[in-house]
Amino acid sequence: MVSLVDTLIQGVLLGGLYALFAAGLSLVFGVMRLVNLAHGDLIVLAAFLILTLVTALGLNAFVATLVAIPIMFAMGFLLQLQVLNRTLGSDILPPLLVTFGLSIVIQNGLLEGFSADSRRISVGWLETASLPLGPVNVGVMPLITFLSALAVIVGLNWLFYRTELGRAFRATSDDKATAGLMGIRPDRMFAVATGIAMVVATIAALYLGARANFDPTIGPARLIYAFEAVIIGGLGSLWGTLAGGVIIGVAQTFGASINPEWQLLLGHLAFIVVLLVMPRGLFPRVMD
Repeated sequence: MVSLVDTLIQGVLLGGLYALFAAGLSLVFGVMRLVNLAHGDLIVLAAFLILTLVTALGLNAFVATLVAIPIMFAMGFLLQLQVLNRTLGSDILPPLLVTFGLSIVIQNGLLEGFSADSRRISVGWLETASLPLGPVNVGVMPLITFLSALAVIVGLNWLFYRTELGRAFRATSDDKATAGLMGIRPDRMFAVATGIAMVVATIAALYLGARANFDPTIGPARLIYAFEAVIIGGLGSLWGTLAGGVIIGVAQTFGASINPEWQLLLGHLAFIVVLLVMPRGLFPRVMD
């Protein structure tokens, strides 16, 4: 029984990491219906940026993340404004092709700059610290990761449904032409949305690098987890994204407890089962 509870808790905490991977993807899709195939590689890029700040400047990993956040926001803003906005339209193929090409460019750029060696972001004593939770011990970093995911989801929901910026996002998403007549600049709104998505990606990058080794080529695998979490939860639902991440995380930890080779398999099977039962996801909703 204790083992079952421990597996469930570890799965829920792992789901927090997957929710962080997926939240930025869900945000961008909800605002502009853009599927960003480079999202996983942008998370890895942010992880290498944090690692560089830690090693070159001797910063604490959390401080380095705070420094990296405005850099990644600016990168996302300019990327959307100067490149991705040009691909948006009724045809979904151009943004898919452009973001796929961007994924390849990022991977090869990181390989040239950092080699194929795996790296890790050091967070000191937090790497091995644990807290007793009833009959089981819970790692401090996984717990912080889940709490960060929860804070990000709460923050994004507050931004979208309680602020002027959020109303502008929703208006632009609903009807770009009408929003433009009301003085809203859709191209700017899309750029800000991508910038915010890169802020979330940077937070995800910290926990990616602190909890496991990473290298320039792991972006596509992170993208798959993000896609699955978004689709399980329902397109456009941020709370659904968190639920989707938790479902994948729990399935993977139960798979690993049975056989380590089943860890990834059961996560993907959980994704397929949810789609068979609820093709539109658990909480299908467009941000309106």
